[in-house]
Amino acid sequence: MSIFVDENTKIIYQGLTGSQGSYYGKLNREYGTQVVAGTHPKKGGTDVDGIPIYTTVAEAKEATGATASCIFIPAPGVQGAVLEAAEAGIEFIVAITEGVPAHDEAYFYNKLKRDFPATRLLGPNCPGIISPGKSNIGITAGHIAKAGGPVGIVSRSGTLTYQALFELKQKDIGCTTCVGIGGDPVPGTNFIDCLEAFEADPETKAIMMIGEIGGSAEEEAAAFISTNVSKPVVSYVAGVTAPPGKKMGHAGAIVSGGKGTAQAKMEALEAAGVKVGQNPTEAGELMAEIVKGL
Repeated sequence: MSIFVDENTKIIYQGLTGSQGSYYGKLNREYGTQVVAGTHPKKGGTDVDGIPIYTTVAEAKEATGATASCIFIPAPGVQGAVLEAAEAGIEFIVAITEGVPAHDEAYFYNKLKRDFPATRLLGPNCPGIISPGKSNIGITAGHIAKAGGPVGIVSRSGTLTYQALFELKQKDIGCTTCVGIGGDPVPGTNFIDCLEAFEADPETKAIMMIGEIGGSAEEEAAAFISTNVSKPVVSYVAGVTAPPGKKMGHAGAIVSGGKGTAQAKMEALEAAGVKVGQNPTEAGELMAEIVKGL
């Protein structure tokens, strides 16, 4: 099994006609993902390499039966795109776009929770989600992920998502699903959402969690793991050498007021029984040891 998406998931690409949207939309389709439509308010009736374009998400959903959407739209338009998809009844929205204003994120996060509880948002500012061999939504390179394995991955860091997949594939370990939740301050889907889903998935036998400095998401995840997760968890937290008060990479990765340090996160995870690697390769080695014993 996989979590959130599988080979039967049909996806609409909002922004498929743009350069990034068309590039990754076609790559995802080549991987085997069911990319069934794109949308653009002024280009309905056209197509991108055989993928039909509709004027609205509602039209695309009605014509194709899609249940998911992927957003490749510039940051100022993401709020409208997320809400359009939710209003059309889309169940799973993946927002890849970086630089979405935090107040927009807070607005549509809360609106979805209140008015569209059946819709799950992943992102913004995330690499997307891949269930290897089944479906790849977003910008993750499909060839670095091995299918058919026992490990579920959830990561706040974009590039370390790819390294986690690569480290496991190098050790001939496959993955059920890899979820890049993104590092923005208001993620639509968080660590706990994914940990809960992996805990409930019978084919996921172990979990790899990649964190980074800033915020308290890792500490909250550690508290959840200690009481709700029975499967072994391996973690790596990026940013051990980051100086306090300096923004590192993006808005979510900032240590302030003595909180959000990598060390504090690592200590919280270790206290919850998580095996914590000092670098991504060591985390991969720790996971390989766990998989051997499964």
